[in-house]
Amino acid sequence: MTLIAVLDYEIGNLRSAQKALEHVGADARLTTDLGLIREAAGVVLPGVGAFGRCMQALRRHGMDDVVLDVVERDVPFLGICIGMQMLFERSEETASEPGLGVLPGTVRLLPDHVKRPQMQWNVLERRGDPPLLADCPDPAWAYFVHSYAADTDDVLVTSTCDYGGPVVASVGRGRVWATQFHPEKSGRTGLAALAAFVRSAAAAQEAA
Repeated sequence: MTLIAVLDYEIGNLRSAQKALEHVGADARLTTDLGLIREAAGVVLPGVGAFGRCMQALRRHGMDDVVLDVVERDVPFLGICIGMQMLFERSEETASEPGLGVLPGTVRLLPDHVKRPQMQWNVLERRGDPPLLADCPDPAWAYFVHSYAADTDDVLVTSTCDYGGPVVASVGRGRVWATQFHPEKSGRTGLAALAAFVRSAAAAQEAA
């Protein structure tokens, strides 16, 4: 079984991501153990709630440096929901709290003409052939709960959804992937995405 470390910074329902990864066959561990994280084939950063509180909790537990180390070592990494937003440089939700800066861009409030939060199922519009979404059904329905979304370079965007206009639903660069939607709540689409991540992590570890 492929070892996947789910970073534990004691905020939100982190176990739901762990359980979904177990469901697709991973040995998923909710952990702060640096040794175990270094052994893992892939690392996952979930997140729910407010950007600022999540960033503060991440830093309080020293997990910010862990994320940067994982990315620097080119270990497959997956951010989920606020875990995706924290990868960017900043968020309008908490301007005083910088993001991790792994990816360029700002997380911005959804426009005034739509209901906030987007709390619904929506269809993913894939861009190109992103490996994380390759085995997802067509149409690929995913579940969203968010009021903010990434504003980033188009080249990083692997899918969007239509919510009063295109909204970034997932991004990817190298072995860093992230989803604004919740794969652990997204049925067949989410499980297919998580399974693809686990396979990519296993392949990367085998090739190392």
